[in-house]
Amino acid sequence: MPPIETSAHQHGRTAARVLAELRRDERGEVTAELVIIMPLVLTLVLLLAQAALWFHASHIAQATAANALSATRVQGGTTAAGQQEAQRTLDQLGHGPLHTTHIDITRNTHRAEVRISGTASSVVPFLHLPVHAQAAGPTEKFKPGQAAS
Repeated sequence: MPPIETSAHQHGRTAARVLAELRRDERGEVTAELVIIMPLVLTLVLLLAQAALWFHASHIAQATAANALSATRVQGGTTAAGQQEAQRTLDQLGHGPLHTTHIDITRNTHRAEVRISGTASSVVPFLHLPVHAQAAGPTEKFKPGQAAS
């Protein structure tokens, strides 16, 4: 009875050659790379979107503070007028990226100050970034000029 040849011997391949071919076989490597890289890429995209929303919310808060300050510091202005202007600005701009806003306005005879705080909308789960803006300036006073000579 002649010896039975295996398929590797029939094709002239030895066991060492078969193992070398298996080590060079790259099938499935792309899948393994994608399983590792894609979550990192998606996380990076979400973080960029979160940063953009935070910057936008910060700009809305700063615009609100500036508008409220201009209404508060004018001659005859009040903190109530500043509060109304801040709320009007937030109603126009802030319903999207800026939430849970708090408006704090102070005014005395020399200075007016507005502080806006809130939270930026969240794209990344469990990440709630705070937003703060502040504007301050002297209150306007009418000082009559001297008569021309």
